[in-house]
Amino acid sequence: MGDDSEWLKLPVDQKCEHKLWKARLSGYEEALKIFQKIKDEKSPEWSKYLGLIKKFVTDSNAVVQLKGLEAALVYVENAHVAGKTTGEVVSGVVSKVFNQPKAKAKELGIEICLMYIEIEKGESVQEELLKGLDNKNPKIIVACIETLRKALSEFGSKIILLKPIIKVLPKLFESRDKPVRDEAKLIAIEIYRWIRDALRHPLQNINSVQLKELEEEWVKLPTGIPKPSRFLRSQQELEAKLEQQQSAGGDAEGGGDDGDEVPQIDAYELLETVEILSKLPKDFYDKIEAKKWQERKEALEAVEVLVKNPKLEPGDYADLVKALKKVVGKDTNVMLVALAAKCLTGLAVGLRKKFGQYAGHVVPTILEKFKEKKPQVVQALQEAIDAIFLTTTLQNISEDVLAVMDNKNPTIKQQTSLFIARSFRHCTASTLPKSLLKPFCAALLKHINDSAAEVRDAAFEALGTALKVVGEKAVNPFLADVDKLKLDKIKECSEKVELVHGKKAGLATEKKELKSVPGRAAASGAAGDKDTKDISAPKPGPKKAPTTKAAGPPKKGKTTTSGGSATAGTKTKKGLEIKEIVEPELSIEVCEEKASTVLPPSCIQLLDSSNWKERLACMEEFQKAVELMERAEMPCQALVRMLAKKPGWKETNFQVMQMKLHIVALIAQKGNFSKTSAQIVLDGLVDKIGDVKCGNNAKEAMTAIAETCMLPWTAEQVMSMAFSQKNPKNQSETLNWLSNAIKEFGFSGLNVKAFISNVKTALAATNPAVRTSAITLLGVMYLYVGPSLRMFFEDEKPALLSQIDAEFEKMQGQSPPAPTRGISKHSISATDEGEDEDPDDGANDVVDLLPRVEISDKITAELVSKIGDKNWKIRKEGLDEVAGIINEAKFIQPNIGELPTALKGRLNDSNKILVQQTLTILQQLAVAMGPNIKQHVKNLGIPIITVLGDSKNNVRAAALATVNAWAEQTGMKEWLEGEDLSEELKKENPFLRQELLGWLAEKLPTLRSTPTDLILCVPHLYSCLEDRNGDVRKKAQDALPFFMMHLGYEKMAKATGKLKPTSKDQVLAMLEKAKTNMPAKPAAPAKATSKPIGGSAPSKFQPTPAPVEDSVSNTIEAKPDPKKAKAPGVSSKGKSAQGKKIPSKTSLKEDDDKSGPIFIVVPNGKEQRMKDEKGLKVLKWNFTTPRDEYIEQLKTQMSSCVAKWLQDEMFHSDFQHHNKALAVMVDHLESEKEGVIGCLDLILKWLTLRFFDTNTSVLMKALEYLKLLFTLLSEEEYHLTENEASSFIPYLILKVGEPKDVIRKDVRAILNRMCLVYPASKMFPFIMEGTKSKNSKQRAECLEELGCLVESYGMNVCQPTPGKALKEIAIHIGDRDNAVRNAALNTIVAVYNVHGDQVFKLIGNLSEKDMSMLEERIKRSAKRPSAAPMKQVEEKPQRTQNINSNANMLRKGPAEDMSSKLNQARSMSGHPEAAQMVHREFQLDLDEIENDNGTVRCEMPELVQHKLDDIFEPVLIPEPKIRAVSPHFDDMHSNTASTINFIISQVASGDINTSIQALTQLFQIESLAREASTGVLKDLMHGLITLMLDSRIEDLEEGQQVIRSVNLLVVKVLEKSDQTNILSALLVLLQDSLLATASSPKFSELVMKCLWRMVRLLPDTINSINLDRILLDIHIFMKVFPKEKLKQCKSEFPIRTLKTLLHTLCKLKGPKILDHLTMIDNKNESELEAHLCRMMKHSMDQTGNKSDKETEKGASRIDEKSSKAKVNDFLAEIFKKIGSKENTKEGLAELYEYKKKYSDADIEPFLKNSSQFFQSYVERGLRVIEMEREGKGRIPTSTGISPQMEVTCMPTPTSTVSSIGNTNGDEVGPSVYLERLKILRQRCGLDNTKQDDRPPLTSLLSKPSIPPVASSTDMLHSKLSQLRESREQHQHSDLDSSQTHSAGTVTSSSTTNIDDLKKRLERIKSSRK
Repeated sequence: MGDDSEWLKLPVDQKCEHKLWKARLSGYEEALKIFQKIKDEKSPEWSKYLGLIKKFVTDSNAVVQLKGLEAALVYVENAHVAGKTTGEVVSGVVSKVFNQPKAKAKELGIEICLMYIEIEKGESVQEELLKGLDNKNPKIIVACIETLRKALSEFGSKIILLKPIIKVLPKLFESRDKPVRDEAKLIAIEIYRWIRDALRHPLQNINSVQLKELEEEWVKLPTGIPKPSRFLRSQQELEAKLEQQQSAGGDAEGGGDDGDEVPQIDAYELLETVEILSKLPKDFYDKIEAKKWQERKEALEAVEVLVKNPKLEPGDYADLVKALKKVVGKDTNVMLVALAAKCLTGLAVGLRKKFGQYAGHVVPTILEKFKEKKPQVVQALQEAIDAIFLTTTLQNISEDVLAVMDNKNPTIKQQTSLFIARSFRHCTASTLPKSLLKPFCAALLKHINDSAAEVRDAAFEALGTALKVVGEKAVNPFLADVDKLKLDKIKECSEKVELVHGKKAGLATEKKELKSVPGRAAASGAAGDKDTKDISAPKPGPKKAPTTKAAGPPKKGKTTTSGGSATAGTKTKKGLEIKEIVEPELSIEVCEEKASTVLPPSCIQLLDSSNWKERLACMEEFQKAVELMERAEMPCQALVRMLAKKPGWKETNFQVMQMKLHIVALIAQKGNFSKTSAQIVLDGLVDKIGDVKCGNNAKEAMTAIAETCMLPWTAEQVMSMAFSQKNPKNQSETLNWLSNAIKEFGFSGLNVKAFISNVKTALAATNPAVRTSAITLLGVMYLYVGPSLRMFFEDEKPALLSQIDAEFEKMQGQSPPAPTRGISKHSISATDEGEDEDPDDGANDVVDLLPRVEISDKITAELVSKIGDKNWKIRKEGLDEVAGIINEAKFIQPNIGELPTALKGRLNDSNKILVQQTLTILQQLAVAMGPNIKQHVKNLGIPIITVLGDSKNNVRAAALATVNAWAEQTGMKEWLEGEDLSEELKKENPFLRQELLGWLAEKLPTLRSTPTDLILCVPHLYSCLEDRNGDVRKKAQDALPFFMMHLGYEKMAKATGKLKPTSKDQVLAMLEKAKTNMPAKPAAPAKATSKPIGGSAPSKFQPTPAPVEDSVSNTIEAKPDPKKAKAPGVSSKGKSAQGKKIPSKTSLKEDDDKSGPIFIVVPNGKEQRMKDEKGLKVLKWNFTTPRDEYIEQLKTQMSSCVAKWLQDEMFHSDFQHHNKALAVMVDHLESEKEGVIGCLDLILKWLTLRFFDTNTSVLMKALEYLKLLFTLLSEEEYHLTENEASSFIPYLILKVGEPKDVIRKDVRAILNRMCLVYPASKMFPFIMEGTKSKNSKQRAECLEELGCLVESYGMNVCQPTPGKALKEIAIHIGDRDNAVRNAALNTIVAVYNVHGDQVFKLIGNLSEKDMSMLEERIKRSAKRPSAAPMKQVEEKPQRTQNINSNANMLRKGPAEDMSSKLNQARSMSGHPEAAQMVHREFQLDLDEIENDNGTVRCEMPELVQHKLDDIFEPVLIPEPKIRAVSPHFDDMHSNTASTINFIISQVASGDINTSIQALTQLFQIESLAREASTGVLKDLMHGLITLMLDSRIEDLEEGQQVIRSVNLLVVKVLEKSDQTNILSALLVLLQDSLLATASSPKFSELVMKCLWRMVRLLPDTINSINLDRILLDIHIFMKVFPKEKLKQCKSEFPIRTLKTLLHTLCKLKGPKILDHLTMIDNKNESELEAHLCRMMKHSMDQTGNKSDKETEKGASRIDEKSSKAKVNDFLAEIFKKIGSKENTKEGLAELYEYKKKYSDADIEPFLKNSSQFFQSYVERGLRVIEMEREGKGRIPTSTGISPQMEVTCMPTPTSTVSSIGNTNGDEVGPSVYLERLKILRQRCGLDNTKQDDRPPLTSLLSKPSIPPVASSTDMLHSKLSQLRESREQHQHSDLDSSQTHSAGTVTSSSTTNIDDLKKRLERIKSSRK
């Protein structure tokens, strides 16, 4: 049993490893129990067993192994660390458990594997199990398959990856072992349950019998969606949710949740990719071009075989596609065409989305090939185009499809329509937005009127499908003009849609199943979805406007009928209009006949009278008749024919002519005026437009015609007429009219091309007026078209071009006015829907109207081969040619032939110059092609992104610029769709990753929605977060919140599932962090009309059109602005005829309302806005130019606190309204101070918007307002918040660089005033930022401003540190602009004037040239050094506060004023010569202080005479908010004063936290803390302790926090102050508090606690303490409080405190303590000396006896033989006496006499061997006697020497230390004695100078170098403390501080007459009494 008992004693983990199986069994059992007991999954206990778990499962003993498996299972289930063991344990289970005969072992093994999957280790487990399938042992294989099957069954196909399992299935079916085959069959059935038919393809090649068996089993499976029954740990809550749903009886929702699982697994995903490009026959490209069709066929058949592979590896298929396309398009053999089409189908199916980039090239060719009639060709082409459609989007190929729709061949038209119908079936309401539907519907509507029946049917089918997909609501507007028969046919087709297409289309199977879903969803009218898409989807606009005259210009046509609920009336009216527009031309006879029925007969007769008066009378009648006619009965054509009848437009009398023109306008307005009528009169109108008298009438008539016949048509007619005649006046006036008309009507539908040719003619005119008018017109067009307009005029003469540019410059930044005409008549039914699209349509119409040139014919094969030549020079020539072609064409059509492939090849050219040239060409291409560049994104855009990975910086920059140029045209959707972007991000190129992520981080926040494919980038984003390259990591972190903004936290977190555990934790932490920084998605542009006033539903959903109409017009009236601010070309279409009348009423009301306040005070409004901005609920006010969303946001915020009418003025599109608004704001500034301050942040933000206006008058007015505003704020003592400052100052600083002097001057003045409401040190960084501008004027002005700040406020304004700031300023000395250089030099010279040579140290290294310039400048300025600062202050009166504002001083508490004044005084005494520079905040009013003294006056010793004249001025202290003291107090702060000025304003703050924080900072700086004198410290401690005891503080909500802060501050003060001063202050404070009857006992108690803390610090600080002073204080204390009096105190604390202090001092100093009583005049006044002696007595006894013996020994050693033996005996005798108690005094007297007699006698040997105490005792005794005998003759008073004198008796720190250091009886150095001697001599009035070969004694002050600073400060301190506290309490402190000061003075001038000092002392004493 010996062995047994051995292992029983072992700990569990060692038993588990024991070689005896029993031991192991026992170990496993115990381990199992332990595992079950541990409750905490993170317990450290688990880690012990980490390495053992594998042994648990692989134990060689079967019984033991079972127990081990049980324990292992519990471990895996409960231990947090179990995941680390996955690999080894599972492989152990596979190899050592699955082969066991015991079923139990196998079960446990499977259980362990499943448990690992549950703790998120599925991948590792699956990997090990798949490895197990290669094992030779069939048992193991069976067990592994079984485990996989169970895992799949329980966890589902999301967790268990099916692809690798399916890959090995065929092999398992071929196994020799039946059990393996059976198990394979079971897992195949399980897989089928999850993915259905996707499994058929991979298993198609297995044994047919097996396949048949499988088929039978598959049929039996239930058809429902399978659900997992077991969940991962992270999904457990989901499980609970599922159970709840099931218990509720409805799992429908659950089904919805998991619905995505079925399509999730796609057969395609399970396939392996096959690489086919390398397998193409070597001679493929030659054969495909061969003459013989058989060879071509061979080549194609080879391809056909290869593309049958169901999944192809992505690669560069461009050449292959090109070859196939050529066969399809050009080959004459139809068999080959079909074969090539099949190959394309195979490619498209095998590559899927990767084929998308080639789709654009192939689609037009296939569609055009539909002209072939042969069914097999047609079928092959159909299959090809359908397969290709699935690889791209309808949007991308829409251009090509629409182009083919106009083909004359009916078969092509039919097949294209059918293709559209099939395509629509794959769309949903959201992927088929209005913008896409519109051009398709327009084209299909043409086809439904086609002569060929098959074309009509195909079009009906396509429209029916569209109707089915997006619902009637979306399609109806496009079908408004379709008659009922056709409409019914469309609806009928829509109902059949599913069945028809289900049978026809040769589509992939899984797509069939999906098909019905979009149909249903859309039919239910998911209109909300569609709306949102409208806004985001970029609209290509129709390729061609529908040609039916009915529709008019596309935009108007759409709007007319866009209301789905348009009333029948509207439709009929529309019908009438259509008929009228095409009114036939009537003969003159018919016209006369018609006219005679409506006009008085006399009128018709007199029309051609020769007397002008008769003609005039006739016109008047005519006019009356027209005015009275009804619209319906007015024969417009007849009437205008009458007017045109002789003399017609040749009328010579201007009055008649004016009337005539007026009548034309009337007819146009009142009648149904057609274009036919218009053509009759327009010629005449143009002829008269230049007439001085009739011109205006002619213009009015034209405008009226434009309203009725549409501006685009009218303008085109008028322009062609004007330019077909020679009269320059007419031409210029026509252009002027058009400029105006465009502003009134908006730009929609205008034909830019036609104008441009006319404008070019006008620009070339000789008459300057014509040229000017043309340029004005261009300016107006620029508002709508934008910069692209300039491209048409680049070849004009430079002089002209500069005029055009100047005009464009004027228009920059202005938004086009909202159209006011051309609306009401045509949009009665237009509701929201029209409005939604207006902004987008407007913009795109403009782009579409630009004439585009077809350049594909210029891209010849020769050019393409040039671009791909081997010689780089030829390649460059090719690229140059391309650039030339694009430049020449300006705007081009999207078809550019082979150019994309050629350019793509150049993007990876080895010659970087060519890469850059290619990028430049691609930028040009983007601009030239406009939005149509979309279709090239996949094949050209993505390769540009690849260039972002280039190692050269400039190439990357060029690529980024190109990508941005493209994205500007295409929007982001194209880029984010598909896998291309994620593939780029996958590449492990750090440059590519950081550039691409940076680009995404910039673009994503601006998008409102993104394609779902964005999620594909996430895994690569995560790998970037852990990239080796720091920049990549940073960029990835920056991009994270923006990805999350679009994808949501959940999706992002879910995507971490595939990461390693360590990575996962890190990434999740980053996600959490990003979640808090996640910005909100940009909101849709605010639509004033989207909600009617009454309801929440957008008005278009409301059934009755009338109320909608009303509400729309109202809302529009109420808020005209958002539209104007928003986008060019927006028209408030909803404004109806009745809407137009409303403004007159509302405007009246508004006038009445203007009386109220303009700013409404909202309580806490500003705070809430700041919170919102902090919490990122709103956009942070930060932009380079203000985007619409900022303006919208500001409007929304203002709506609650700014009067409505004022807000309308403020956000009006016309600058004059801004001026009005500013004028109102100036008027209300004084009267509404509170309101202004309450809305200050909004006012400042609005003003920043005005800085971006180009209008100078507004800017001047805004600056004027700002000057007044800041003056008001400083008078109100307001302080800008950080938020207000940061959203205003940077924009103000932009304006400091304005070219106009007057503006710059104003901005500088405002900056100066701002320093009064915002700390200069915080202004500094903003201005510093301004010095980095590209604008040299701005740089120079900012540098000058920095110089002024330094001059006025000292170096402390330089942030973050003076060093850094000056280095940045110094950089500008080398600027290329002279003004900037000068400004930089001047700024540094200003610093030099304040700080001398330290500047060079701070600037660091400068180049020689810069340094020499600086030195030269400093030399020049040195000639007038002190004058500079004074002059500065005089020159800049606005820097100092207005003196009249002195009244405000009363608002501040006196205490705050005092402390700041006091520190000011300190700074002044530091620079007496710069007294002029005293900052106003810190000026002292000494008069006031003097008067406040009341009855008791303290006469101060006259120490230093300062020039104090300048401080007798009133002062105003602004209350700056706290700012951190810069941690880098450079050596420049040796000037204490300047630093104190810096902090002082905060200490004086009214906010308690601010003060405490500032004081804490002050006491953190050793050198500063030491400066505080006793008086100040006493006041400070008094204040702090009083504060801590103040009961009111506890009532504050953060009272406890305040007390804690004060507590910490007290500790800081105790530790950091000068220890002598603080001890002294505490003693005086204790004395005062005990004396004062009113003082609370708690106060004294806290003071004593402070003293105890000091006592604890004494051992460390004793050497730095001036003990003489402390003992003097204790002496005074004991004098006021003798022992008896102290004992009478209620508490025993005071006496104990005192004793403890003295005891500690005695202990630390030993007998030396008695040497420090030098400052006490009469020691007998208190018991101090006696007390100290008592404390010393005990040790003294011992040392006394000891010294006695030692003396004897010493004496016996005296050399007997010496000649002076007697002397020695005599001395020995004396020392004996001194040693005995009785005769001490006698002995000392004898020794004194003896030394006097024998001055050369050496007593050193006697003292040498005695103790230190004895030596000092003898020394002291002799000194006392000497004083008694010698001093009597000199000092008459018995009191002895004045305390002031005695201050100087303190030994220098060094000597104190040396004397302290020698308490252990070693020999004392002679220096000590010399020092003492010096003290004695000085005491006796002897001159010390002769012996003084060492530096003079240091004073008490820590900075002896500048005594005046410290002393005068302290003087002020004490003076102020008298004012602050009542006199009685502070008698002593006063004396104390005075003593301190006088001491300083004495030391600084040792020759001062002693008697003079004595007199002063007497004066001080008497004043005390």
